[in-house]
Amino acid sequence: MGESLFLMIVGMVTVFTVLCLVVVLGNVIIRFVNRFLPEEVVAAKPSASAAPAIDPKVYSAICSAVSTVTGGKGSVVDVKKL
Repeated sequence: MGESLFLMIVGMVTVFTVLCLVVVLGNVIIRFVNRFLPEEVVAAKPSASAAPAIDPKVYSAICSAVSTVTGGKGSVVDVKKL
């Protein structure tokens, strides 16, 4: 009984230590990458051909459908054809 309890405690401490190392190393890697390898900012170019405007009747139907489904809590921000 005593040996099994000791093995369980050693196992739990080992797992806890490994998980702590994973968290610490993950945070170190994230900070290193953010400091020395920042993401490049690329300016968005306006498209040459503008997308055709959506029919107002279709837009109102989409808005009313979203409002009905979400119980008035949702809203339509943008409609794009895929």
